[in-house]
Amino acid sequence: MRVLVTGSKGYIGSVLVPMLLKEGHEVHGLDTDYFSRCTFSGMLAEVPTLNVDIREVPDTSLAGFDAIIHLAGLSNDPLGDYNPNLTEEINSKASVRLAQLAKKVGVSRFLFASSCSNYGASGDSFLTEQAAFNPVTPYGESKVRVEQELTKLMDGNFSPVYLRASTAYGLSPRIRFDLVVNNLTAWAFTTGRVYLKSDGTPWRPLVHVEDICRAYIAALHAPRDAVHNQAFNVGITTENYQIRELAKIVEDIVPGCKVDFASDAGPDKRCYRVDCNKIARELHGFKPQWTVRRGVEQLYEAYKTIGLKLEDFEGPKFMRIAHIKKLIGEGLLDNNLRWL
Repeated sequence: MRVLVTGSKGYIGSVLVPMLLKEGHEVHGLDTDYFSRCTFSGMLAEVPTLNVDIREVPDTSLAGFDAIIHLAGLSNDPLGDYNPNLTEEINSKASVRLAQLAKKVGVSRFLFASSCSNYGASGDSFLTEQAAFNPVTPYGESKVRVEQELTKLMDGNFSPVYLRASTAYGLSPRIRFDLVVNNLTAWAFTTGRVYLKSDGTPWRPLVHVEDICRAYIAALHAPRDAVHNQAFNVGITTENYQIRELAKIVEDIVPGCKVDFASDAGPDKRCYRVDCNKIARELHGFKPQWTVRRGVEQLYEAYKTIGLKLEDFEGPKFMRIAHIKKLIGEGLLDNNLRWL
């Protein structure tokens, strides 16, 4: 299959591309590459890549692909909150435009990187794909809007699929330290503190970045009728944790560390538990292989090998919002996040 991956050089994309190549697909990338200075470990797979802003993709560049896996966008809540109008422009409007162009040139399958952030503040009940949306951030709101608009585009020739990923963790060449498991393990390794900035009570569904990629590959390979205009919560139902449970796992694995709460730690309104039984039942190619405990062990070993320091993961090299602000301060990006 000839596949275009947008956001191919990001946290998920840099893991997904080599996995697609291993499956025998012809893979092309598309990425504006804000984070070219931010490779953590290893190397990115070399594939033909269009270095372009997702807002400015020419329709001619989409012709001839069997499928698009659309990952590109502002990837977390701090970036989304930085300028909500930009989040709407990049994550929402540009995504819908991309899908419209894809449909126009005959791309038949469009896999969209949605999120369990769609469910937002939802309490302790397990949420299926039929649960009401209740996003509490511009990032979550943008994902909801794109799903709603893509549904309007679907027809007999254009098949959107919505992969609602749980909170990601795990090693990637373009690692993110704003993700809770990656972050807690980094704090523990560099300071001896499993540092919690909330009271630890919120629930989160967790999924390893490699297993997210396995979900995309399974959705790519599945018969059209099995995925057409379908949403899938991506993860494992048993891998829902309260933040304090994650902290205890990290404390168990990283030697000599203790759980510590920030002085202003309080409740976090982002609280949800996700039922992932649909993807296990209906997407037969999806075989997740990771648990949080194994993921923390992987991260700890990687941090030891690389010699991670506090200033690395708390500084502008690996913190997404800090890096974007640094690029703006250096006159490389304008305030609309376009390269100068």
